[in-house]
Amino acid sequence: MNTKVLVAPSPHVHSGDSIQKNMYGVVFAMLPALVFSFVYFGMGAIIVTLTAVASCYLFEFLISKYLLKKVPTITDGSALITGILLAFNLPANLPIWIILIGALVAIGIGKMTFGGLGNNVFNPALVGRVFLLISFPVQMTSWPKPLGFDTAYFDAQTGATPLALIKEGLKKGEPLSQLIHDVPGNMDLLMGNTGGSMGEVAGIALLLGLAYMLFKKIITWHIPVAVLGTVAIFSGILHMSNPEAYAGPLFHILTGGLLLGAIFMATDYVTSPMSNKGMIIYGIGIGLLTVIIRVFGAYPEGVSFAILIMNAFVPLINVYVKPKRFGEKRK
Repeated sequence: MNTKVLVAPSPHVHSGDSIQKNMYGVVFAMLPALVFSFVYFGMGAIIVTLTAVASCYLFEFLISKYLLKKVPTITDGSALITGILLAFNLPANLPIWIILIGALVAIGIGKMTFGGLGNNVFNPALVGRVFLLISFPVQMTSWPKPLGFDTAYFDAQTGATPLALIKEGLKKGEPLSQLIHDVPGNMDLLMGNTGGSMGEVAGIALLLGLAYMLFKKIITWHIPVAVLGTVAIFSGILHMSNPEAYAGPLFHILTGGLLLGAIFMATDYVTSPMSNKGMIIYGIGIGLLTVIIRVFGAYPEGVSFAILIMNAFVPLINVYVKPKRFGEKRK
């Protein structure tokens, strides 16, 4: 046979995926939640989102061009995602100058300090959010009420989140069966009729985003299912042990930023494990830490801290859980 076989380096088949395509796919998946936040919080949500996105673009451009001396990569969609996720983690009445600080920390410290996209250890939006929470606790915990589209911004009516109401009541020794009447029902939580950050409202919108990303194979099921399943199991065990002291699984899943974190932030390509087994370990860790912080910690919410802590363990998980090399003999 005189047929020549040409051997070329991998990859041999291109799937059509690209960083840009997947990034904008995630942005499209966030649109339902973004629309719901505009409907519930009005002009405040629009101002916070536009400020966060524009400042993330600006800081990434300036840092890339003038500090790192390299071609800016603001067109890859990562700055847009960071801006929207940062906005999702903020109150819809937060002063603009605080948003600018959050964007600078998210891009400058959380992302560009490590070398830009693909090199950061921690989720940039969460770095910005936690920095603001520690630096400006009063402003970061003054949550506007979802009163429908309104032009009010700084003078928006505020109230405690369901998680904060339950935690404060339990500290005072009030039984859960009494406190649960003071928080929105499960259907209200699912549809967004509750106070909180822009990305905490409308669980149904976040689940629509999850369905889209799974359908488009932008993410896999492993991390979201591991996070939500662990929270459901762990909180369920606590609830069964003492129903008057610990809220049930559905309450934990539908309140706070759990759905937002499990679907859009824990699944970040750069800061999550590479293997399916590693993703499950990572998701279980996030779920356990979230419930521990919520129930036993000082803060009523623990998703952001849980994800950042597990981000730090991702390199170890990747070393421990490695896929079998091609051609390796089974032991």
